[in-house]
Amino acid sequence: MNERGIDFGGRLWDFPTMIVTLDAKRRFSISAKLAPANPGDQFDATIDAEEDVVILRRVPRKKSWLDVMKACPVPMDDLPPRGREMPKKVKL
Repeated sequence: MNERGIDFGGRLWDFPTMIVTLDAKRRFSISAKLAPANPGDQFDATIDAEEDVVILRRVPRKKSWLDVMKACPVPMDDLPPRGREMPKKVKL
């Protein structure tokens, strides 16, 4: 029988807990193992005053304008030329 101690269990928690401390510049440091992130990732921070908790949710990255342009179904050469005239004023 393969016996393991409590510290050597093969299962990880679904929601690991960690105590973080605020530094002098009012920043938190969260380990990469707990929440893997890359420089430039954005998070939405909300506070629940009733339970006295801060909730961080990752905000999806915006798409690159170049990727959006490449995915455009109409080639840029097929678009009509842009006019240099001022728009006509419509009488109401």
